[in-house]
Amino acid sequence: MTFDPRHKSRVLLDGPDRAGARAMMKAIGFTDRDLKRPQIGVAHCWIETMPCNFNHRELAEKVKEGIRAAGGTPIELNTIAITDGITMGTEGMKASLVSRDLVADSVELVARGHMFDGLVTISGCDKTIPGMVMAMARLDIPSVMLYGGSIHHGEHNGCPITIQEVFEAIGSRNAGKMGEKEFKQIENNACPGAGACGGQFTANTMATAFEMMGISPMGFNGVPATDNAKAETAVQTGKLVMKLLKKGMTPRQIITKKSIQNAIAGVMATGGSTNAVLHLLAVAHDAGIKLNINDFDRISKNTPVVANLKPWGRYTAVEMFEAGGMAVVAKRLLDEGKLHADEITVTGKTIAQEARKAKPPKGQQVFCPKGEVIKPHGGIGILKGNIATEGCVIKLSGQSKTGHRGPARVFNKEEDAFKAIKDGKIKAGDVIVIRYEGPIGGPGMREMLHVTGALQGAGLGDSVALMTDGRFSGATHGFMIGHICPEAATGGPIAALKNGDIINIDVKKRRLDVELSESELKKRLAKWKEPKPKYPKGVYAKYAKCVSSASEGAVTC
Repeated sequence: MTFDPRHKSRVLLDGPDRAGARAMMKAIGFTDRDLKRPQIGVAHCWIETMPCNFNHRELAEKVKEGIRAAGGTPIELNTIAITDGITMGTEGMKASLVSRDLVADSVELVARGHMFDGLVTISGCDKTIPGMVMAMARLDIPSVMLYGGSIHHGEHNGCPITIQEVFEAIGSRNAGKMGEKEFKQIENNACPGAGACGGQFTANTMATAFEMMGISPMGFNGVPATDNAKAETAVQTGKLVMKLLKKGMTPRQIITKKSIQNAIAGVMATGGSTNAVLHLLAVAHDAGIKLNINDFDRISKNTPVVANLKPWGRYTAVEMFEAGGMAVVAKRLLDEGKLHADEITVTGKTIAQEARKAKPPKGQQVFCPKGEVIKPHGGIGILKGNIATEGCVIKLSGQSKTGHRGPARVFNKEEDAFKAIKDGKIKAGDVIVIRYEGPIGGPGMREMLHVTGALQGAGLGDSVALMTDGRFSGATHGFMIGHICPEAATGGPIAALKNGDIINIDVKKRRLDVELSESELKKRLAKWKEPKPKYPKGVYAKYAKCVSSASEGAVTC
């Protein structure tokens, strides 16, 4: 049966009874010819609060050009965005994860309300990328996601730098290891223009993961934001969505259990962000696919790290693009039998066919040679134990330690931990515990780059462990554990910890435990009292009431 390219919009725009709808569309320039074509939403996140999404209006125009050339009528819409990098370390950071579901909700609402036949989403900063794909999975109309692209790296003393180096410079300056002049040079040079953060941090992790999943064309997302080729990828994206529409190919035909596993393998092979666990669980939820937090650990154990990328490695996202991009990783995993080769992508080709196009230039240093690995296992692990009975996430990329045992230094909010580091009160061997920062407790599950950057800058990155029911930036590195579930705000075991309790982290056994008897833990938790909501009204209050555990993706429906 032939798929109707106007499977949604006919109801809205056709026939005498819909004259009112047509009249209102004509008021803003649409013609009868436009309204008889498939209606394609072009959703983006342009906002004047960050560089991450600053090119979205330009890209939207190019996408629209491609849609028109292929016989469709584009309709532009935009949604909100919250940048982690700017809000980091403040109450504003609580808005970041909340925004992911709001992005998905707002795009879904407009697409359903205005009965779009197809959809192109343009994403940029961290939460907009999964948010857009979540909306696509819910709507299940022919769709393509295009990432706005990475920022170019800056330079300092002849070396490439990113926002990561700024946060670590804060720690160095507070520890008296860096002067004001050098500090200002790093601040002024780290972010030279439009685009999302320039390492394999959360934005680039998710952009590359969605190429591996097949919901974005292989190679399109990797083109940097300011590269001349980005405009042409946008035009081609507009044409591609029309091809999908004619075929009747929808996101749920592409987003499968196996394609999500391919995405996870891509995250592991590049040493990507721990936030990928949250976001891929959320996408799976909205696509109606059962995915378990343990799937990440299983795939990690079977996937080597083959790309040498910041924050733990040497190279930036722009350099990864120049070295051949995510297709090189896909080809490597394909050759080693670690990819579901027959999964279809938005191009109509399988992931194996896309991977075989990989052409890394001679002499590139980003990807290790065939037969070699940077690490034999992936960049993320899942731990469980008497502190994290539902699980937690540890970043293993660039990490040689397999364990840490030390006394707890307990803080009930991020700012108090940052002050303790700044004041020199954290010592080698300590285990910093930051709680009441989970999805409910925050609310919003703040990232801790302000704290982890301060630890690195103070020279404590290798000798201190940090654990939290909050999250970490993709720019974080060190012995860091996040997403502890159940979280403190729900009476999880982390709420029972006290200063001086001995915490034992055993990566090989995948364990996170406090050296307390079961009876002592129960005794302490019996005395625990649920804290009053920090925000009794408004968006944070609504979020805290309906958000799920981080082990389930922190979804809101």
